[in-house]
Amino acid sequence: MRANKVNHQFRNRQFSAGNPLANVLVVIVGIIVISLSLALGFVVFIGIAGFMLVMAAIISVRAWWLSKRFGARKSAEQVRTSSRREIHRVIEGEYREVRSRKSDPDNSQDL
Repeated sequence: MRANKVNHQFRNRQFSAGNPLANVLVVIVGIIVISLSLALGFVVFIGIAGFMLVMAAIISVRAWWLSKRFGARKSAEQVRTSSRREIHRVIEGEYREVRSRKSDPDNSQDL
């Protein structure tokens, strides 16, 4: 008979002590353990969230700094490449045609 009672209690996941004071203490200790585990979990969650927030701030500042640093180079390169794209530019100015002398050893070829 005793084995049947224990088997019934485990099957229904109940194990009550015969003393009501022990039952109350088990409930109180269970509430305390659950509360502490929730509090510890919350603290760990806040710690991880704070770490992730700090890392996001560091990465965003680093990305901003790199874009600022390399942005100046990129804008200078864009000016150079945009001037290369403008193939049909008109350059205005005055010029004079200079004929080379045949007696000049440096300019032995005619232009």
